[in-house]
Amino acid sequence: MTSAAVRPGFRATRPRTDDATAVTSTYSALSRTVREAGLLERAQGYYLWTLGLLTLALGGVATGFVLLGDSWFQLLMAGALGLILTQFAFVAHEASHRQVFASGPLNDRVGKILANAVVGISYSWWMNKHTRHHANPNRRGKDPDIQPDVVVFVDEDAARATGFKSVINRYQGYLFFPLLTLEGLNLHVTAYRSLLSGNGVRADLRTRITELAIITVRLAAYVAVVFWALPLGMAFAFLGVQLAVFGVYMGASFAPNHKGMAVIPEDSKIDFLSKQVLTSRNIRGGWFMNVLMGGLNFQIEHHLFPSMPRPHLARAREIVREHCANLGLPYTETSLAQSYAIVVRYLNQVGLSARDPFDCPMFRQLRKV
Repeated sequence: MTSAAVRPGFRATRPRTDDATAVTSTYSALSRTVREAGLLERAQGYYLWTLGLLTLALGGVATGFVLLGDSWFQLLMAGALGLILTQFAFVAHEASHRQVFASGPLNDRVGKILANAVVGISYSWWMNKHTRHHANPNRRGKDPDIQPDVVVFVDEDAARATGFKSVINRYQGYLFFPLLTLEGLNLHVTAYRSLLSGNGVRADLRTRITELAIITVRLAAYVAVVFWALPLGMAFAFLGVQLAVFGVYMGASFAPNHKGMAVIPEDSKIDFLSKQVLTSRNIRGGWFMNVLMGGLNFQIEHHLFPSMPRPHLARAREIVREHCANLGLPYTETSLAQSYAIVVRYLNQVGLSARDPFDCPMFRQLRKV
């Protein structure tokens, strides 16, 4: 079976069914098949092994850090630390979806520990943002992941950009991966900003203060150890490499999932199955890709069944692909390299809206009339 690509913009082929109700009923049947296959059952052993191996890897980096001392080989430790922290973030993400344990509160406790104390980002902020994304992936005005930032994802936002930001947007596809080197720092800053202001965080004041305290202690202790153990220049380089690797790895794992897929108008009506499948992209690569991307390579299945543990996604993919083929619903799957090429091309295409040859503010105002 060959996969079908969906162009940006909500123009994808609709399922060969009589109406949206029929498609919705097929999702119920799909969900029943998946449940009867045992694919929604928790895989606690897998996650305990994963957390154990990651803890050993973190201990290995700490040991290497101590043994290397005043050496520029420390930058290798910094890069390894960035990779390991991203893997911990993947498990925190899975805990937030109730994939790890049967108990919701236990998942939350583990997720908070991993996100706040290990990775150093806000679990409450992430939960709020990511829940909104899952409810409305790639829907204008509702998905926080396509809201305008340094990079923009829809033409209208690019057209509104001015000054230096418009220059970035013109070439944002080519600049995307270089900009990701700053994403690690941005995640830490966003954690503080959101927890202090309460914006984008659905948590009471006590929870926000607790998260702030944990994140502050974690970051302060980490930075203090680095600057105590290494010369000043090497300490800055260590932090820079670790944050850059962390940011690029995080961004490069989440970016292929939806960027360049169908963008849904804010007021459109679409059934759950079509909404999740048409806006998501899978990445081929087998078990290695599943480990490398923390299960995000099975993005379609993850969006259809958010609580499904990572080890079960590959089997679910076979069921979902067959189901989509029977409906005539496009199921998009590419290699990792192809997905990056699509993302870069899409972002550059959106950035064309910022390449306005008329810089006269009056012209811009009259054009909108």
